[in-house]
Amino acid sequence: MITDAPSVERLIEALRRLPGVGKRSAERLALHLLSAPEDEALSLSDAVRAARARVTTCSVCCNLTETDPCPICADARRDHSTICVVERPTGAMAIEKGGTYRGVYHVLHGVLNPLEGVGPSELRLHRLMKRIESGGVTEVIVATNATAEGEATALYMARQIGAPGITVTRIAHGVPMGGGLEFADDVTLRHALEGRTKLSEG
Repeated sequence: MITDAPSVERLIEALRRLPGVGKRSAERLALHLLSAPEDEALSLSDAVRAARARVTTCSVCCNLTETDPCPICADARRDHSTICVVERPTGAMAIEKGGTYRGVYHVLHGVLNPLEGVGPSELRLHRLMKRIESGGVTEVIVATNATAEGEATALYMARQIGAPGITVTRIAHGVPMGGGLEFADDVTLRHALEGRTKLSEG
């Protein structure tokens, strides 16, 4: 079988390292690439090489960018007094798609995870602290994920920042639109209750 070929096995193993791709998905992707026209398969390879060569991290916010500073950090129309801290570039992308946030970002590229050897020094926290110390920041929004590691990172940041005149807030995690309460887990419901907003005042 073609999947017994060493070169195909290497391709499958490389694809398996991608997040969310299991063995069967990797096999399907590999066979698709090998069955596709050569120019289509090579265009994927060229795109990966070009992106790796051109994309770097912003020296200010640590987000992925082709220019330094990134377009968001360089935009004078953004509110540079508000920094939204996310785990990974995908978090900033998701918030930007919402179209309502006008502040800037800081990307940690991970979360605290002692079991995997990820401590504060492995994250980009020192760059965030430098931004805060340089002045002008009034609010830090912690938008790490609602996981044990995300919560631990949020609490650690809140303790570390603690500078006068700076408010540290946490995004609310709750029941998604169209989702019923009976399908939500305990942690989601707890965050939904803690993050409730006022509708009226009697």
